[in-house]
Amino acid sequence: MCGICGIYGFEDKGLSKNMCKVIRHRGPDDSGFFIDKNICLGHYRLSIIDLETGKQPIHNENHSIWIVYNGETYNYKDLKKDLEKKGHIFYTKTDTEVLVHLYEELGDSFVKKINGMFAFAIWDSNKNKILLGRDRLGIKPLYYCLIDGRLLFASEIKSILQYEEVKREIDYQALNDFFTFRYIPGSRTIFKDIKKLLPGHILIYNGKLSINKYWDIKFSEEEKSEQYYSAEILKLLEESVSRRLMSDIPLGAYLSGGLDSSAIVAIMSKFSEEPIKTFSVGFDEEDVNELKYAKIVADHFGSDHHELNIKYDALRILPKIIWHLDEPLADPATIPTYLMSELTKKYVTVVLTGEGSDELFAGYPHYKLLYLTHRYGKLIPKFLRCSMPSILSKFQNSLKLRRFFNHLSNLENEVDSYLDVISVFDKREKKGLYVHSIYKKTQNYNIDITSYLKNDIKNYLNQIFLMDIKRWLPDDLLLKIDKMTMANSVEARVPFLDHNLVESASRIPANLKLQGLRDKYIYRKSIAGIIPKEILKRKKHGFTVPINSWLKGEFGEVALQILSEKNIKKRGFFNPNIIQKIIKNHNKSQPYYRRQFWALVVFEIWYRIYIDNQSVKNLRW
Repeated sequence: MCGICGIYGFEDKGLSKNMCKVIRHRGPDDSGFFIDKNICLGHYRLSIIDLETGKQPIHNENHSIWIVYNGETYNYKDLKKDLEKKGHIFYTKTDTEVLVHLYEELGDSFVKKINGMFAFAIWDSNKNKILLGRDRLGIKPLYYCLIDGRLLFASEIKSILQYEEVKREIDYQALNDFFTFRYIPGSRTIFKDIKKLLPGHILIYNGKLSINKYWDIKFSEEEKSEQYYSAEILKLLEESVSRRLMSDIPLGAYLSGGLDSSAIVAIMSKFSEEPIKTFSVGFDEEDVNELKYAKIVADHFGSDHHELNIKYDALRILPKIIWHLDEPLADPATIPTYLMSELTKKYVTVVLTGEGSDELFAGYPHYKLLYLTHRYGKLIPKFLRCSMPSILSKFQNSLKLRRFFNHLSNLENEVDSYLDVISVFDKREKKGLYVHSIYKKTQNYNIDITSYLKNDIKNYLNQIFLMDIKRWLPDDLLLKIDKMTMANSVEARVPFLDHNLVESASRIPANLKLQGLRDKYIYRKSIAGIIPKEILKRKKHGFTVPINSWLKGEFGEVALQILSEKNIKKRGFFNPNIIQKIIKNHNKSQPYYRRQFWALVVFEIWYRIYIDNQSVKNLRW
């Protein structure tokens, strides 16, 4: 695990070192560079496998091919055996060297053989080309920028920004996406000139740039018994967890007390002779404190358990968190994730986490709402559904209800009805949010989700699952876990996103994932025999951060100052009257107003750090 960076098309040792230095937190144990004519590869290493000889960049036998690699290849030992039989000679014991020789054998398609999480760059001097690749589900990030024939790439955006030719100009479609989803999906970033390599893709550059997809998820329901599916899920999950215990240093697990982390701890305990180290986070507010459930699981499996109780003053680190994120991400869970990673580093360097299960097995509440309205909403006459928003506005000014009735009235337009439910700001709200000049720059940008909701996937729920796996998962949840753990030099592994398990889950009928209103139906059956019954019977309880309570304290005053009328006018993006309305209403605990308020605060802090170039230290309160 590490941070990688590089440039192709010119040679600049100073730039290469600056690009690496700014992401040193990703790999403080070691560093290395390969610099030749028109190519620079840089690497900072977090030592996990082959602690003595795994220094990167790594080369082939004749030094004609070089690689920098961020991630883990879980099947590298099997691959290595086959490569040795074919005559390849290894000078390290690391998984990274396997990829160099695998590339020699198979060319660009070698990536299909890898089971793991990864982002890499391979320099092939024989063909004068550079190859970038990213894992199938987007667990590890990789950014790039092409300017005047010069390619720069890195694990984090801040590394690319070390090149002064990269302008810090905002991509207004990305801005529009952020205020829709709270994150920026797809290949865009908030910076106009910097892109993300999409999950499951490789990029080839040899003076000409091409990007190719090497993997995709396909939903094709198969008719098999519940017993078959539940047994298959458990078998593949156990295999996945077993692979992810590969390490030369101690491992642990994040334990929330929910189904997913509990199942991972159960399986880890099965394969480990020593007590598993587990880590949980809670809050002072009793209604969102999950520590008691995590303790039940920890006691059940006899884990070496560590707890962190977070208070409202944790918000003091928000500027530091936003600096690590590179882009605005309005997910409050970044705060506890960062703090728990900080605690974890005192005990272990590798943790297993439960991301991905909800997208694979229908764990989110909005799946139930979308399923019910899609199936039964059209039974309500359209004229009645369409009149509901206007009738409501005469009696009650409720944003939550207005959104819901807009959703019902738009059921014939699947894109708009979906956005009515999940958007931070919907189309109508954004028209009032932006000042006219900014609105003109964003109004022609369409929210690009049509391909997910209008395709050959017959089941509506599968369309939503696909969209969340391709967008929300990599660009919010996985980005958050990567940036917050790596900020503390911790590696997070995600067993539910082994591509074998993901492919198997895509063949399970949707009605076995969400059966009526029973979420994760078939998944619950699969783990029924391995976790405590008290946990199995719990209703889904999302990882809730008590932002509304925190905003009533000292940070609330800071947030109000950040979004003051003076600051809003100075920034020139937003309508001060609308901001004041949001500030006034967010205290009513309406989830939409609270999300809007938080997104605006995050954006303003991000802008001060990355555009105004203010020091993070000067933004502390």
